[in-house]
Amino acid sequence: MAETTDDRLRLLIERVERLEEEKKGISDDIRDVYNEGKAVGYDVKIMRQIVRIRKMKPDDRREMDMLLDTYKTALGID
Repeated sequence: MAETTDDRLRLLIERVERLEEEKKGISDDIRDVYNEGKAVGYDVKIMRQIVRIRKMKPDDRREMDMLLDTYKTALGID
Protein backbone atom coordinates (compact mmCIF):
# COMPACT_ATOMS: atom_id res chain seq x y z
CA MET A 1 0.00 0.00 0.00
CA ALA A 2 2.77 2.46 0.89
CA GLU A 3 4.39 1.88 -2.49
CA THR A 4 1.16 2.76 -4.30
CA THR A 5 0.75 5.87 -2.16
CA ASP A 6 4.38 6.83 -2.80
CA ASP A 7 3.89 6.39 -6.57
CA ARG A 8 0.76 8.50 -6.53
CA LEU A 9 2.50 11.26 -4.56
CA ARG A 10 5.45 11.20 -6.96
CA LEU A 11 3.09 11.45 -9.95
CA LEU A 12 1.22 14.36 -8.38
CA ILE A 13 4.47 16.19 -7.64
CA GLU A 14 5.69 15.61 -11.19
CA ARG A 15 2.42 16.99 -12.59
CA VAL A 16 2.74 20.11 -10.46
CA GLU A 17 6.34 20.54 -11.63
CA ARG A 18 5.29 20.26 -15.30
CA LEU A 19 2.47 22.75 -14.78
CA GLU A 20 4.81 25.17 -13.02
CA GLU A 21 7.18 24.97 -16.00
CA GLU A 22 4.28 25.59 -18.41
CA LYS A 23 3.17 28.53 -16.28
CA LYS A 24 6.66 30.02 -16.48
CA GLY A 25 6.63 29.60 -20.26
CA ILE A 26 3.24 31.31 -20.55
CA SER A 27 4.39 34.11 -18.27
CA ASP A 28 7.43 34.62 -20.51
CA ASP A 29 5.15 34.69 -23.57
CA ILE A 30 2.91 37.33 -21.98
CA ARG A 31 5.94 39.46 -21.13
CA ASP A 32 7.11 39.16 -24.75
CA VAL A 33 3.73 40.38 -26.03
CA TYR A 34 3.83 43.41 -23.73
CA ASN A 35 7.38 44.12 -24.88
CA GLU A 36 6.22 43.90 -28.48
CA GLY A 37 3.48 46.42 -27.72
CA LYS A 38 6.01 48.70 -26.06
CA ALA A 39 8.32 48.42 -29.07
CA VAL A 40 5.61 49.78 -31.37
CA GLY A 41 4.73 52.63 -29.03
CA TYR A 42 1.96 51.35 -26.77
CA ASP A 43 1.98 52.10 -23.04
CA VAL A 44 2.39 48.76 -21.25
CA LYS A 45 0.85 50.04 -18.02
CA ILE A 46 -2.31 51.00 -19.90
CA MET A 47 -2.32 47.70 -21.80
CA ARG A 48 -2.23 45.81 -18.48
CA GLN A 49 -5.04 47.97 -17.14
CA ILE A 50 -7.18 47.30 -20.21
CA VAL A 51 -6.60 43.54 -19.86
CA ARG A 52 -7.67 43.75 -16.20
CA ILE A 53 -10.79 45.78 -17.11
CA ARG A 54 -11.77 43.37 -19.90
CA LYS A 55 -11.69 40.46 -17.41
CA MET A 56 -14.32 42.19 -15.27
CA LYS A 57 -18.02 41.49 -15.52
CA PRO A 58 -19.92 44.36 -17.17
CA ASP A 59 -21.81 45.20 -13.96
CA ASP A 60 -18.58 45.28 -11.96
CA ARG A 61 -16.97 47.49 -14.60
CA ARG A 62 -19.90 49.93 -14.55
CA GLU A 63 -19.80 50.07 -10.76
CA MET A 64 -16.06 50.74 -10.81
CA ASP A 65 -16.50 53.51 -13.42
CA MET A 66 -19.29 55.09 -11.38
CA LEU A 67 -17.25 55.01 -8.18
CA LEU A 68 -14.20 56.36 -9.95
CA ASP A 69 -16.26 59.24 -11.36
CA THR A 70 -17.76 59.90 -7.92
CA TYR A 71 -14.33 59.99 -6.26
CA LYS A 72 -12.88 62.19 -9.03
CA THR A 73 -15.77 64.63 -8.69
CA ALA A 74 -15.35 64.73 -4.90
CA LEU A 75 -11.66 65.57 -5.36
CA GLY A 76 -12.23 68.12 -8.12
CA ILE A 77 -10.46 66.05 -10.75
CA ASP A 78 -11.72 66.35 -14.35
